[in-house]
Amino acid sequence: QVQLVQSGGGSVQSGGSLRLSCAASGYTLSSHCMGWLRQGPGQKREGVVVLDTDGTTYYADSVKGRFTISQDNAKNTLYLQMNSLKPEDTAMYYCAADCGHYTGRDYLLHPATYAYWGQGTQVTVSS
Repeated sequence: QVQLVQSGGGSVQSGGSLRLSCAASGYTLSSHCMGWLRQGPGQKREGVVVLDTDGTTYYADSVKGRFTISQDNAKNTLYLQMNSLKPEDTAMYYCAADCGHYTGRDYLLHPATYAYWGQGTQVTVSS
């Protein structure tokens, strides 16, 4: 049984930093595409930053230069480091994995691509 268990998140002031973690069980993250998506209040879920199977990283334009994705293969854990946070980054953040045969930026930043999801973790940025 595949499980993605998230931790981290919380509340921070504008300009602050947070790190999210996503620990996988029953699934080897490094063998598949994976990433982070978010859903703000009243908004559709959207891709934030994702890793393709060939190691290519795709970022949403809104987070380039501020967010970084990384992984620890020994721990089978995915991370999202978020710096210079803005109030518009306030959202529920989800890790996701397994994009099947899809590849490329347009597919991997789209939430419908992913088979497995974490439970979500709230990030709130105040001005």
